[in-house]
Amino acid sequence: MAELLRNLQDSELVARFQRRCGLFPAPDEGPGAHGERPAEGAARALGVGHRPAANGKGGGGPANGLRQVPARQAYVEKYIVKNYFYYYLFRFSAALGQEVFYITFLPFTQWNIDPFLSRRLVIIWVLVMYIGQVAKDILKWPRPSSPPVVILEKRIIAEYGMPSTHAMAATAISFTLLISTMDRYQYPFALGLTMAVVFSALVCLSRLYTGMHTVLDVLGGILITTVLIVVTFPAWTLLDRLDSASPLFPVCVIVVPFLLCYNYPVSDYYSPTRADTTTVMAAGAGVTIGFWINHFFQLMAEPTGSLPVVQHIPQLTTAVLVLGLTKFAVGLMLILLVRQLVQNLSLQVLYSWFKVVTRNKEARRRLEIEVPYKFVTYTSVGICATTFVPMLHRFLGLL
Repeated sequence: MAELLRNLQDSELVARFQRRCGLFPAPDEGPGAHGERPAEGAARALGVGHRPAANGKGGGGPANGLRQVPARQAYVEKYIVKNYFYYYLFRFSAALGQEVFYITFLPFTQWNIDPFLSRRLVIIWVLVMYIGQVAKDILKWPRPSSPPVVILEKRIIAEYGMPSTHAMAATAISFTLLISTMDRYQYPFALGLTMAVVFSALVCLSRLYTGMHTVLDVLGGILITTVLIVVTFPAWTLLDRLDSASPLFPVCVIVVPFLLCYNYPVSDYYSPTRADTTTVMAAGAGVTIGFWINHFFQLMAEPTGSLPVVQHIPQLTTAVLVLGLTKFAVGLMLILLVRQLVQNLSLQVLYSWFKVVTRNKEARRRLEIEVPYKFVTYTSVGICATTFVPMLHRFLGLL
């Protein structure tokens, strides 16, 4: 068993998968322009044909009293693509597990498909993402080595590898959606199962193709998510009724996630993990509070029967498509506006409170600034998305 685990964690296995898909490292041209050797870990900045650049995640001033990885001029890794079908397929698939997917799919589901599904997806997504992110900073397993692996992404290179939160989120969203719609909509189960498997498989394979995770990281993410779904499934019905909880419920929803983020495991150097985790937790808290506000003040009509309510999937006509895109565009503009306003205001208040120079962007990494401003900003975004955007839709007649 130990030998099998070592083989699954081997970077050569990832490199062989990349070569099979037509991704190769460029021929070695020797040291970089400044005589450096290829750097590993958080010091490596990746790209194609770009000038070397210091990694913005590792350097900078003190954050939370942690030792900072000094900013270094990093080696530029070049690569050769011999199969562009796989290249674009897996780069697109990787985006399905990133922020761009979450900020489009989840709000679109809320405003155009089914708030019931949106609420359940967000709660499960927040749970698996928090556990996955914390596990990374507790286990501290490194990402695949380069060389031999070609690494295509640089933003999260400073994070640890095990487990793959992309694999966790993709598996959680696809199979939570499948399980939640089985008894709510009429459609062929085989079709839904196939779509869930294909979606999660593409995202998982993309983490190998981009060189961000080992096979063990991906399998670990899938296994953890499977266990979480099985363990939490009996409580899903209770989660559907959280919006009818007591008036003290919003206080708990704010305090508990905030404390979890503020007491996030300390890392040896700064990485975006804590900030990303705070964003996810705050968005989940905001969405949950938003649903509670809708129920408490009766802002939205609710089904009289028990959930789930079986219904047919509506036909996709031109009118329905135009209406859906219009609602999405209006809602997205409002939440972006709220995000910018609240972020600027919260940063100004925190800078003033802690007597920090406004121009000091590195101050955002300090624990006492990063967690509060992220939490306040994205809690506001979650409340806006579930409460104020539907009100704006009704005001504009977008029903």
